Parts: sequence; C-alpha cells; structure tokens
Amino acid sequence: MMAISIATGMGMGMTMAATLRNQCLTSTDTRLHPFGLALPRGSGKSKRSHPSSKILDINQRSYQGYLKVTCESPVMAGPTEWVQKTFSLPPFGRGCHIITRYIYEAVPEIAQFEVGLANLFILHTSASLTLNENVSSDVLLDMEDALNRIIPEGNHYRHLDEGYDDMPAHVKASVMGFSLTMPVRAGRFHLGIWQGIWLNEHRNYGGPRNICITLHGLKGADR
Repeated sequence: MMAISIATGMGMGMTMAATLRNQCLTSTDTRLHPFGLALPRGSGKSKRSHPSSKILDINQRSYQGYLKVTCESPVMAGPTEWVQKTFSLPPFGRGCHIITRYIYEAVPEIAQFEVGLANLFILHTSASLTLNENVSSDVLLDMEDALNRIIPEGNHYRHLDEGYDDMPAHVKASVMGFSLTMPVRAGRFHLGIWQGIWLNEHRNYGGPRNICITLHGLKGADR
C-alpha cells in the first residue's frame, strides 16, 4: 500500500496548518487520479488540488484504481521555531553505517518538536549521507561493494596526494549526497519501518565526521 500526503501551501515560517478530522471526511464525494488530480464524482474533467488543501492520507491499493482519501490525525496550528547545532560522530571504518541512534543521542532537541522538518548536512567532502535499510547488515556491505565496483580505486586519477582511496571518496560523496531532509513527527524522525540514516565513510581512515542539523517546526507544549 502506497501512502501519499497532500500538504498545505502555507509557509512554515508563519504557522503550521492543520484541520480537525471531521472537517475533511468527505471522501465519498471525491475521487483522485493516481497522479494526484482531484476528480469530482460524475465529472470527466480533472481539477488540480488547491495549494491550501487539507492534509490528507491517500492510500493507493493499485496503480490502476482510484485513490481512497482519509484524514490524518490533526496537528494544531502555532508558531514555529528553529534549532541548529553541529555534532561530531566518532571515527567509523570504511563502509556504510547506520547512525540514527547516534543522532538522537547527540541532538535531544529533536524530541521537543511535535511536527516539522530536519535537515542533516555533513561538513566533509569524502563521506556522505543517505537513507536506506536499517535491519540487514548485508545491505550495508552490498552497498559498499557496489560503490567500489562503480567507482574503483586506481592510479588513473590526477588527485592522488592522499592515497588511492582519496579521489574515489570525493566522487562517491558527490554521487551519494551531502544532505538529507526528513519530516519530524512526535519527537522522532518520521521514517519508514525499514529506513535508517546512513553515514557512508568513503576513506580508509576518515576520522571523526561533523554534521550540522537544522530543525524547524512546531514544538509540543508538553515536551
């Protein structure tokens, strides 16, 4: 089952918008095209969702069928706040590592946010961040093997001052990415069941890695 969200068009810098559940239980009068177009029943014409649409959960049972619309639990509106800090991860060996737990320990401020966004930015050019499998260690090993096959080491690079692992590390970091942006909900990253945050260490001896996290959202009154 695929879950899709239609969010409001209001800027987060003002307020976070939300709607009570009983105000949007009108799915019997609306069908949704698989590509996100609202189709009033009995009408063959499509109508794009308005930017200020209510927050909805759209559960798609098949790509061929229309989508069933139900309401998400309400999140009350209020002023948003910013938090930014930089933290260091301990040295990891070359390869892929799940660091979700390390981030929660280093940034307890995440627990203060009821709803919002988190951006992680790694302050290095030879390591990267990504989201992927959080259970099987084989996925971590296979990813490292795949990266080494796609971007092999060797003396065919110009930049060899720091060893054969250096230039491939820069290429891998650019391919995998330096930042992640994720939703925050009820004091946690709103990740899928099998998703974890990865640090990909592309150097043989990369040392400690610094990450800047920026949080923006609505803080819970009871946190």
